[in-house]
Parts: sequence; C-alpha cells; structure tokens
Amino acid sequence: MSWGKLLQPDLILESSILSLTPEMIQQHHLKGLVLDVDETLVPITSAQVCAELSPWVEAIQQVATLWLVSNNINENRIKRIADPFNLPYIAGAGKPSRRKLRRAVTAMGLPPEQVGMVGDRLFTDVLAGNRLGMFTVLVKPMVDPAEAARNYPVHTFEVWLSEVLGASLTPRKQ
Repeated sequence: MSWGKLLQPDLILESSILSLTPEMIQQHHLKGLVLDVDETLVPITSAQVCAELSPWVEAIQQVATLWLVSNNINENRIKRIADPFNLPYIAGAGKPSRRKLRRAVTAMGLPPEQVGMVGDRLFTDVLAGNRLGMFTVLVKPMVDPAEAARNYPVHTFEVWLSEVLGASLTPRKQ
C-alpha cells in the first residue's frame, strides 16, 4: 500500500471530536471507536475533560463501543480521563504500531473495518488505524484556549508531508 493511502483518513472533520455525531458513526456502519486521548479528547496541557465531552461520550455510547488508546506513557493521566466515563484504556500504545490497537479491537469483539480510529495525528492515529484496516477519522486538535494561538509545527509538517506523499486532506462534506 502506498504512503498516500496509508496516511489518507476515511473521514476528515473540520473541528474537534465533538463534531463526530452518532449519525455519522451509523452512516459509516461503525460499531466501535478507538479514541486517541491527548489533543483528541483533552488538551495535552490538561487532565480535565471539557464539560461538553460527557454528553458527547454518552451519545456515542448509544451506537458504539468506546476504547481509549494513547501513546502517552503516563497511565495515571489516561486513567483519570477514562475513569469518569468507565472506559477501558491502553496507555503507551506506541502508535503507529498496530499491536495495542489490535488488542482494543479484539476486546470489542468486532472486525477492524467496523471500528473507527479517531485521532488528531496523521503519522500515529491515522497511519496505525489504516495499517490495521480500521475506518480512520482525523479531527482538529482540542487545545487549551490559553494555548490556541500557539502554532503546531509538527501538525503542519505532517499535513504537508502527507499531501506530498499523495493523501488528500480536504474535508468531504457530510
């Protein structure tokens, strides 16, 4: 498979994970979601979830099983984010490795093509999900409002390199 295809998300959202709706999940025939944590669910500078996340999780759980899979090695941080929602989680995943993603998908009892990998990074979340045959969703990073003005050079570089390698990162209209 070409790098362009490996880095091509199946769905690109123009805003945060909060814009991913139960209807979108059903439209793409997904039964489970693996969620990245840092800058996908919470800003990396925060261990607290925003108030809007709780109703979002509740709505999504009506249509899909959820797992958190993070590259962050701080298990206490990931646990503090997962526990209020009673979500299973894996810390220190080493994405784009597929090993721990596969463990989450297997625990869901679903084939990879019925599970979405949702994250804010192309070279970790999207690449890992595509390598496993999952449906991949790229979201805008969720950042602390105090940090919003900060430039994200790594993210900008990933987008540029992905497009050079053949991925099209223009969001499709729903």
